[in-house]
Amino acid sequence: MNIDQLDDATAAIAFRRLVRHLQHRTDAQNVDLMGLAGFCRNCLGDWIAEAGDMPKDDGRAIVYDMPYAEWKARHQLPASEEQLARMAESQKKNAH
Repeated sequence: MNIDQLDDATAAIAFRRLVRHLQHRTDAQNVDLMGLAGFCRNCLGDWIAEAGDMPKDDGRAIVYDMPYAEWKARHQLPASEEQLARMAESQKKNAH
């Protein structure tokens, strides 16, 4: 079985679990997620917005469980030069 054969209900359950996990783990900074995996909460929110034909801010609010600006003020730490460099290098791998 591959991802395209996964039924939508199962995929939705797994996706919601991922989003709830990221909502809980506010210590996992977006810059670190980008540096490691090439995507972050903003990406997930943007993908939701695109799939649901809604504004990006609405998609991101679903992922953050609050407006992004509020989450950023509460939880986002300044990024180090090392984190930014790792993120930039990781983003290069996203081109496909």
